[in-house]
Amino acid sequence: MRKYIYTFPYAKDSITIVQWGAVEMDKKLLLAGIAVLCMLIFSVNSVSAADPTGAETLVEDPRAPVNFVWVLICGMLVMFMQPGFAMLETGFTRAKNAANIMMKNMMDLCVGALAYWAVGFALMFGVSSLGIIGTTHFLLVGEAYDVRVAELWFFEVVFCATAATIVAGAVAERIKFRTYLIYSIIISAIIYPIYGHWLWGGGWLTASTFMVDLGNGYGALDFAGSGVVHGIGGFVGLAGAYLLGPRLGKYRKDGTPNAIPGHSITLAMLGVFILWFGWFGFNSGSTLAATELRISIVAVNTLLAAAAGACMAMAITWIWHGKPDVGMTGNGVIAGLVAITAPCAWVNPVAAVIIGLVAGAIVVAGVWFLDWKLHVDDPVGAISVHGLNGSWGLLALGLFADGTYGVYQTAGPMVTGLLYGNPGFFACQVISMLVNFAWAFGTGFLVFYILKKAIGIRASAEEERKGLDLVEHTMVAYPDFVYTRPSSLEEGD
Repeated sequence: MRKYIYTFPYAKDSITIVQWGAVEMDKKLLLAGIAVLCMLIFSVNSVSAADPTGAETLVEDPRAPVNFVWVLICGMLVMFMQPGFAMLETGFTRAKNAANIMMKNMMDLCVGALAYWAVGFALMFGVSSLGIIGTTHFLLVGEAYDVRVAELWFFEVVFCATAATIVAGAVAERIKFRTYLIYSIIISAIIYPIYGHWLWGGGWLTASTFMVDLGNGYGALDFAGSGVVHGIGGFVGLAGAYLLGPRLGKYRKDGTPNAIPGHSITLAMLGVFILWFGWFGFNSGSTLAATELRISIVAVNTLLAAAAGACMAMAITWIWHGKPDVGMTGNGVIAGLVAITAPCAWVNPVAAVIIGLVAGAIVVAGVWFLDWKLHVDDPVGAISVHGLNGSWGLLALGLFADGTYGVYQTAGPMVTGLLYGNPGFFACQVISMLVNFAWAFGTGFLVFYILKKAIGIRASAEEERKGLDLVEHTMVAYPDFVYTRPSSLEEGD
């Protein structure tokens, strides 16, 4: 271990930064790693040489090109949600942590893509073992040039990055950067893919005899990821925020919360609009085919639920506080989007509006309950927006599915919910919701607890006061600004 002392022009004193064992990496280990990488590259090329394009196994279909382009463009839209999350989370937090938030969101995609390529995609979409995990496609060995596998991997990796980056907001302004990187790798490689396999990869929540019989032939469903993506991210975030504890000054001595305003509501609301736009790729793209014309219904439901969520959140805060709250209204948009993500293809527009209205109420109530009753400090409301409304989305599908659309396609058994005479499917959704929470919160708690004991998860009080931009990245996002904070807030008076 080495210590380096840096003095910054924007800090009153020097900051000690500890750089750990990576700096001392043995050259032999580095050479061994390069050798292993070369072997993997050789194995991929050798296995794929017999069919370098995948054309020999691709069934000729005149619809294939437009469907391929559709899925890839929608994947690009979902990737654009990453800067949306970055702007939303950065705007809702303080200027002294802005660069750190941006860095975490960027690295969620970077390290997450590599982890999902190496391990996660295989666990999620490989040949199922006992309905628990996939067992093929590791490192995409054997499929390096299979266009179908590449298309699916590209579309799914951006979903994985979304789940990972949700947590960044819940643990913002006090988590160590290296700890966050380790978490991001684990959720992308293990936590998200395994639950995803249970629902989207032929796992037990959809393929077991018990669930299929209970659900009238199809088990639990989740069209675009209310549970798979948002529930996982939201409840892992809950575990992380709980173990981290609140930010300095968040609670007074009597336990009542202090508001810690974000530095740019403009940036946050721009993030909301970007996310809303990207969500059309998120939901509509999950048809995996432009020729699956249900995409228009999905797009309409997505828009309506988001609008309803915003209006409900605005109305509640207006009545409650006498003024409409801008930030909470923005979170109402995202809450409506999260809630409609699971049922978007199986419900009609009236149901979509109802789902959005409930979501807007849930996010307001959830933020208040976590803040005032549980004393869980979530700077951006990620737990309520994604966790609680992810659960609501799964239940809403079990309630409002009206029998006009099949299992992820027009053909096949029509999906119906409790209000249309299928209590068994609603029971499947309840089970899926409970499993979603137990898996995400349980594994998230375990990961953060182990990291807390092994390397620590929280920045020191002094580092938190100075801001993670300086401490973690030797820079600030706004060098011409003067950073101030009342001492009473830092002390929690």
